[in-house]
Amino acid sequence: MSRLRLKSRQWIVDEEDRIIMGEGRKEILETIERTGSINQTAKLMKMSYKGVWSKIKVTEAYLNLSIVHADRKMGSRLTSEGKALLEKYRLLKEACLKEDNKWFNRIFGGDWPEHGGQAK
Repeated sequence: MSRLRLKSRQWIVDEEDRIIMGEGRKEILETIERTGSINQTAKLMKMSYKGVWSKIKVTEAYLNLSIVHADRKMGSRLTSEGKALLEKYRLLKEACLKEDNKWFNRIFGGDWPEHGGQAK
């Protein structure tokens, strides 16, 4: 029998709710870091090259930082600022999930049924 659990997502957004950093950009940066290629990242994520590049550029423009260095001969890599952004997002996500789970357990823990049915 499975227990209920909470799934949460975090987005860092600008004043107009445009995403600056979230799960998608995290995956883009991790994949660039792993493959060394924006093109390969786009293929693996089933996105267009332009789509991946535009998400990177939006984040860079808002933060006024270069987070990905692209070189036709040497490939692509995260800059030190890109690595720092990725690590800070990972830390934020971890901290948020811990706090979310704490609240979830306070509110739904204890007498909540393990699956389906009505609460007692």
